[in-house]
Amino acid sequence: MFNVYYVLLVTVTMSFCPGPPAPPGGTSIQEQRGRWERKRSRTARELVQTEQRYVQQLQLVTTYFVEILKAKGTLRQDIRESIFSSIKAIHSVNQSLLVHLENGYFGRGFDQMCPHLHHYNTYVDNIYNASKVLGVQLKKNKAFRRFKKLQEARPEFNNQKLEDLLQLPVQRIDQYKHFLQDLTANTSPDNPEFQQLSRAVSAVCDVSQRIQDNARCHENHLQLCRVQKLLKGRKTKVSAAGRWYIREGWLKVVPPKGADVQPKMFFLFSDMLLQAKRCGPLRLSSGDRFSGQRAYPLQDCTVEKVFGHTRSQGGLLSLTFPKAKLLLMSCNQEELNDWYQSLSSAVGKLQSKQTVVHQRDELCRRPLGPAAAAADTAGSRKRNMVSGETSEHAQKPPAEWGGSAPKRMKQCDAPEQSSAEASTSSCVIL
Repeated sequence: MFNVYYVLLVTVTMSFCPGPPAPPGGTSIQEQRGRWERKRSRTARELVQTEQRYVQQLQLVTTYFVEILKAKGTLRQDIRESIFSSIKAIHSVNQSLLVHLENGYFGRGFDQMCPHLHHYNTYVDNIYNASKVLGVQLKKNKAFRRFKKLQEARPEFNNQKLEDLLQLPVQRIDQYKHFLQDLTANTSPDNPEFQQLSRAVSAVCDVSQRIQDNARCHENHLQLCRVQKLLKGRKTKVSAAGRWYIREGWLKVVPPKGADVQPKMFFLFSDMLLQAKRCGPLRLSSGDRFSGQRAYPLQDCTVEKVFGHTRSQGGLLSLTFPKAKLLLMSCNQEELNDWYQSLSSAVGKLQSKQTVVHQRDELCRRPLGPAAAAADTAGSRKRNMVSGETSEHAQKPPAEWGGSAPKRMKQCDAPEQSSAEASTSSCVIL
C-alpha cells in the first residue's frame, strides 16, 4: 500500500513540475532569418550554376554559328539576322551578369541588366519567324544544312541541336522570374539588395508576359490558317487584323418555316460567326473541306437561350442580328452551354470595347475649359455664314466629314474588313 501511495505522489509531483523555460522571442526571429538565409543561399547557388551553363551555351551559338557563318558567307546577312536576331547582344549582357553573380552581387547584377532587356524583347518577338526561316534554309540550302550538321557534331555541343539552343533565351526569362521571386522573398526589406531585386522582378515579369502574349498570338495565327485551309477556295477570308479564333463545331440550324433541321459547321471568332457546309458527301475523314455560306457579324448580335423544345436533352440558341435571325439546336446540353457562354462572352467583349471607343472619341471631340468657350464663340460666328453646310454635316460624325471612317480598335475593325473581303465571294455577310 505504501508503494502505491509513493508512486502516486511521485506522479502528481512530476505532473506539476514546470517544463523548460520558453525560448525568448529573439530566438524565433533568429531561426526565421536562418531559414531565409539557407533558402537564399540555395537559390543563389542554383542561379549561378545555371547561369554559367547558359552563358556557355550562348557562347556555342555565337562562336560556332554566328561568327563562322558571317566569315564564310554561307547565309546572307538578312537571313542570319532573321535566325539569330539579337542573341549576340544577349550573350554580351549575360556575360556581365555572370561576373556579378559569381561575386555575390545579385541585386547589382540584375539592376544593371534590366536596361538591356530590350535585347530579349527583340529576340522573343522574332522567335517564331526565326524558326520558320531556319526551317526554310534547312530545306533549300544544302551548304547550310551540311554546315549545321558538322557544327552540331562537335563534342562541345553534347548532342544539342541548334533549334534547341535558339529557344534558350526564351526559356531563361521564365527561369529568371522564379529565381528572382525566390531571392526577393528570402531577402530582408532592410537589405540594400531588396529594392534592386524587386525592380528586377517587375522588369523580368514584363518580358515574361510579352512571351506569353506572343505565344497566344502565334497560336491564334495557326488556328486562323488552319480554318482557312479547311474552307474551299480563297474567297472566304478568315484572317483579319484583331480577329481571334474561339471555337468550332456542328450545330443544327432550325429553318423558320418548319422544314427539316440541317447540320452546319460553325466557326466562332471574336467578331463574327461563320456558317459553312461540308463539300461533297458526309464522311469522317480528316481531309474534309467546307464551303463558307454566311458570316454573321457579332457587333449588334443578341444571344438568348431557349428551353423546352428538346425535352430533357440539349436545347436551342436564338441569335438575333440586325438583318437575320438564327435558331441553333444541339442535343448535347453541355455543348450547348459552352456555345452559349462563348457567344455571350464574345458579343459582350466586342460591345464593351466599342462603347469605350465611342466614349473616347466623344471626349476627344469635346473641348475643355477655356477652349470650350472659344470654340463656342467661333462656332456661333460661323453658323450664320455656313448654316446650310453645318446642317448637312450635323447628321454625320466629325470623322466622316473628311470622307474617312472613325478610328476604332483593331478588334472592332474586323467585321468591316471581313465584310469588304467577302462582298465579292460566295460567303454572304449579314
